[in-house]
Amino acid sequence: MNSNWLAPFSSHQSSLPFKKLSELFDFAQFTTWPNAAGLNRLKRQSKADVNHSPDFICQSQLGNNEDYYEQYIFNHHRIPTRPDNWHDFFNGLIWLQFPQTKCLLNQLHMEDITQFGLHPRSHRRNKLTHFDECGVVLAIECGQHENAIQGRMPELLRQHEWRQVFVDNRRQWGATIHSFMFGHANLEMLLQPFIGLTGKWLSVEVPSGFGDLSGFEQLALTDQLLCKKITDENVFAQKNGLFPLPLLGIPDVTEASEDPRYYDNNDYFRPRLKYHGK
Repeated sequence: MNSNWLAPFSSHQSSLPFKKLSELFDFAQFTTWPNAAGLNRLKRQSKADVNHSPDFICQSQLGNNEDYYEQYIFNHHRIPTRPDNWHDFFNGLIWLQFPQTKCLLNQLHMEDITQFGLHPRSHRRNKLTHFDECGVVLAIECGQHENAIQGRMPELLRQHEWRQVFVDNRRQWGATIHSFMFGHANLEMLLQPFIGLTGKWLSVEVPSGFGDLSGFEQLALTDQLLCKKITDENVFAQKNGLFPLPLLGIPDVTEASEDPRYYDNNDYFRPRLKYHGK
């Protein structure tokens, strides 16, 4: 096993998503890949309420089990994890940050599998998978008055008003607008970031002062509110429930975003009409 397993992660420590993970989890305790056993250790060390979330099991220990991935998690309360694999490692870290929401997504998958079968995937399961792989959660603090930018941010994002979102209101990011990577594929691709990298966002409204909470306190509240939103609004059954977000446009994800001219690239920061091919 590679003793320098953390090098690709460490080389991106200035990027906001990886900086947040380093503040939450002690990766330095592992001299080799943590894998399932290491994720279980991080779970025991976690300050989050993960007692009811599944443990992790190495893929090699599954034997001849024929359950589909989501079925295995639901039936055995274990998360199959491939060794020495960034995709599965980041998936494990998302489970440790958003246990309620990850359990809810698993439950929704199982509801559709029971009703419609494994193949082809239902419309809702396609959306569940897309968000699970590429989701971004925006926790937006309540504004002090009705014209506060926070209240208008979701609509600006839906309309692809990228300059207003990322340049004119840059100071709001990390102050009253807080981004959390939910998609583990997002994190894997951010190890080798490229122009074009895009996520799908959902927003939740959080109380003023949210930014003063500890990292795990922020996650616990966001997880709770995200579950409620998904359930109350039946998000993944909606035709247009998910909207694109250029990940490298989020302030502090890449150093290039410090230059306002960076956002002039309309091939990446696409106007709404152009994005929809109209």
